[in-house]
Amino acid sequence: MIYSFPPAVNRQTRILVIGSMPGEASLKAQEYYAYKYNQFWKIVFEIFAAGRTPDEYADKINTLLSNGIGLWDALKACERTGSLDGNISEPTPNDFPALFTRFPRIHTLLFNGQAARTHFKRAFGDAGKTCITLPSTSPAHASRSYAEKLQLWKEAFSNALKKE
Repeated sequence: MIYSFPPAVNRQTRILVIGSMPGEASLKAQEYYAYKYNQFWKIVFEIFAAGRTPDEYADKINTLLSNGIGLWDALKACERTGSLDGNISEPTPNDFPALFTRFPRIHTLLFNGQAARTHFKRAFGDAGKTCITLPSTSPAHASRSYAEKLQLWKEAFSNALKKE
């Protein structure tokens, strides 16, 4: 059994990016999106920090939190060989109802790929939130170019941040 990380959220969080379950590199580093070929942080820093390259993991998390964005995974625990979402079995969802009670400003959920959305929806439906499924930033999802992913994520963040 493998386990996810605690949520990266604060009282200002309005948007929650939801992944499925951290991959092997992330679990080893104990950092969200640690695999060097995952494009998540590159996209975030292109949108929110003019393409600046982050030095530290704390800088990455602080950049999100300072923009009203948090991170968590759909699953608290699962069995999985390797890092592919298709290998997930015995999924246990995270406690999103408790998180939403504790952080009531969260209004929009951005799913990093279809697997994250599927696992969340199976357990919680839409949870009364605006739900948007975006192309996965994983290198395993290569059907869209980086430019296409960047544009879709940028639009989703922009639209969600306008919702107040």
